[in-house]
Amino acid sequence: MNFTLARFVFQFAVSLDTASTRSNCKYLLLTSKKRKFTTAAIPLTHTSSEELLVVVGGGAAGVYGAIRAKTVAPKLNVVIIEKGKPLSKVKISGGGRCNVTNGHCADKMILAGHYPRGHKEFRGSFFSLHGPMDTMSWFSDHGVELKTEDDGRVFPISDSSSSVIDCLLTEAKHRGVVLQTGKVVTTASSDNAGRKFLLKFEKRTMNLVECIEADYLLIASGSSQQGHRLAAQLGHSIVDPVPSLFTFKIADSQLTELSGVSFPKVVAKLKLENVQRRSPYLTQVGPMLVTHWGLSGPVILRLSAWGARYLFSSCYKGMLTVDFVPDLHIEDMQSFLSQHKIRFAKQKVLNSCPPEFCLVKRFWKYILGREGLSGDTLWASVSINSLISIARLLKHCTLEVAGKGQFKDEFVTAGGVPLSEISLNTMESKIHPRLFFAGEVLNVDGVTGGFNFQNAWSGGYIAGTSIGKLSNDATLKNRGF
Repeated sequence: MNFTLARFVFQFAVSLDTASTRSNCKYLLLTSKKRKFTTAAIPLTHTSSEELLVVVGGGAAGVYGAIRAKTVAPKLNVVIIEKGKPLSKVKISGGGRCNVTNGHCADKMILAGHYPRGHKEFRGSFFSLHGPMDTMSWFSDHGVELKTEDDGRVFPISDSSSSVIDCLLTEAKHRGVVLQTGKVVTTASSDNAGRKFLLKFEKRTMNLVECIEADYLLIASGSSQQGHRLAAQLGHSIVDPVPSLFTFKIADSQLTELSGVSFPKVVAKLKLENVQRRSPYLTQVGPMLVTHWGLSGPVILRLSAWGARYLFSSCYKGMLTVDFVPDLHIEDMQSFLSQHKIRFAKQKVLNSCPPEFCLVKRFWKYILGREGLSGDTLWASVSINSLISIARLLKHCTLEVAGKGQFKDEFVTAGGVPLSEISLNTMESKIHPRLFFAGEVLNVDGVTGGFNFQNAWSGGYIAGTSIGKLSNDATLKNRGF
């Protein structure tokens, strides 16, 4: 019996009825009267000279990292353990199109600025080792043709996430990566020498507990509690996770009646009582959409990301100030309104709006209502003070944030393993050797636009490269080189 495995099983107080070993596979079958214990039935021909990498999580970071590790070290055994369906988040992202990355941020300093958690740390070597252009080249080289849209978002030309999923799973199979689904890794520890990981995991559909000994461990389980729990068991601290990308619920029934109205460009400023100093990140510019519960769109999602912890501590209450015509000065707006009043004196105010404002009729009616003007009022009857008030409202429209919604396609969290506890140039833990992290399990999150996936690709690639190199070095050492 393998001594390390025997000691591991003893720690779980298993009363053994039988124990058998297999000479060609590094596992041990154990059973108890109450519950069945067995090592992972991994279809590997495993000898003492071959090492094993276990990847916890079959998402973007985990699969990409596993492929890279197996590419660098073909003789390394690589197993992915996933509790659900692999690459499930890839499938739904971008409305089912998969926003692979962002193609407008070749400069790593600009790219790092799109990460509310990570914008300082990512200014270093992280994206230099594997950035958006590297990601795009990888997928292109593996048969996925990509396109970059006007806002920088990169999608497969097929407009289907299946292209990305099929590519990753095909390459993983081609490289010899083993994928096991329906299993949850519940505990992780190490042997006395700190060279091996002792993992226990359970099959979701059976009363079965499995144990396995691994040489390397890559935790890439996303924002689930599973990864945080394993990291804590191995000595890491955890920053409590809170929602990051979400929409705003607005306490204004008249506004929510405008569901579907969009604005190509607004300037939105978020003010929270618990934030005394002004943060430049709480002012964002971009498209905005009115929903049946409030506001959404890139500008709102970016505000929710940068203000994630502030909003959490304020119970998602605050004030939002929106400039609906950011490219016009208020003096020019007042002039346009005065000219419009003269030109269309006999028309009803609801039926005509200065074309320079580029506002749809439904929203123009809302603005008039906020100013107490009836849509049947003639332009000739509108006072100068009312014109000034309309201009001010369009430039400084205040809305009460009364809660949060959920942006399902891009939902991420802020929190996880602190970046200070890992080496970003290898993704290896500073606390435990041979332990690696990648993706959202770390205290990293990006704004919408392909940045969260780029974090996954970069982290997975760097971790896989590091693990592959370590395994190759170990193989050479065993051969006496």
